[in-house]
This record gives sequence, structure tokens and C-alpha cells, in this order.
Amino acid sequence: MNKLRKIISENLTGKKVAFLFFLTNLVYAFMLFVTIPKTVAYSGGMKLLDMMPQGYNSEYVNELFSKLGEEGRGVYLFNQIPVDMIYPFLFGITYSLLIAFFLKKLDKLNTPFFYLCLVPLIAGIADYLENIGIITMINDYPDLSITQISTTNFFTLIKSLSTTLFFLILIVIIIVVGVKRLKLK
Repeated sequence: MNKLRKIISENLTGKKVAFLFFLTNLVYAFMLFVTIPKTVAYSGGMKLLDMMPQGYNSEYVNELFSKLGEEGRGVYLFNQIPVDMIYPFLFGITYSLLIAFFLKKLDKLNTPFFYLCLVPLIAGIADYLENIGIITMINDYPDLSITQISTTNFFTLIKSLSTTLFFLILIVIIIVVGVKRLKLK
């Protein structure tokens, strides 16, 4: 944990955090406006597994993969997933640094509040595990097991929960920073 604390502390310049924030959101926008719509075009409007924060079941997965067809599954596998293998890394690093950046402004970085920086990293790891599950399911389709689907769904839910938790943490920290600044004036 000390090594992670050191890495985060060494990279807390406003320019680095701002650059990573821009880059992360550029990749996310590319997914939202290019690769996801391109993949969804094959699905008859069904949501992709990555975009289902409340999870999915085996019926949904089988229906989605059937509607995508071979070409759509290929687009999912070779267009959407490669970009989504970059995004979790950027999300985890960027938003971990962003929380740390604001905690430093509150003089709380070297307190147990530091552990809040782990939440985006957990989301990024869960996103990778979700992606690995989706890759496996696409490659194994139509021979999918309940275990495969349930495991991938579990990581989708962990990703969604930790992402939501991150945004709540960020909002609270930004409010606290804002209140602190107002009190200083």
C-alpha cells in the first residue's frame, strides 16, 4: 500500500490529472459515440452487456448474441472490446488520482481517507474481468454455461457498484472542497 501511496503522491500535479481526465473522457466519448453505437446497430437496439449496470441473465445474453449475429459479435469483439480494454486502465488511474488530488487539498491524503482512492481501481479491475468474461462468452457462443454468464454478470455488477460509489465519493469531496474554499473567503 505504501508503494501505491508513493506512486499517487508523485503524480498529483494539476496538469497530469487534467491531461488524464481529458484523455479518459476522450476514450469514453469514442466508445459512447462510435464503437457502442456501431455494435448496437447489430443488436436490434438491445443494450450491450457492458452497458447494463443492473446486470443480466442467461436469456438476455443468448438473445443479445443471437440478434448480434456473427458479424455483430465480431464487431463487439474486435471494435468495442479493444477500446474497452484501454478505458478501465485510464478510469482507474485517472479517477484514483482525481480523488487523491482533492484529498490533498483537504489535507486528508495521508489519512485513512486515502483508501477512497482504491474505489476507481476496483472499478477498473472489475471492468477488465467483465471484458474477459464477455470475450470468453462471444468466443464460446452458442455453448455458454450458466457459470460463465453468472461470473461475468457478477463483475458487471461490481464494476457498476464501484463506479457509482466513486462518483458519490467524488461529489462529496468536491462539495467539501467548495465549502472549505468558501469558508476561507
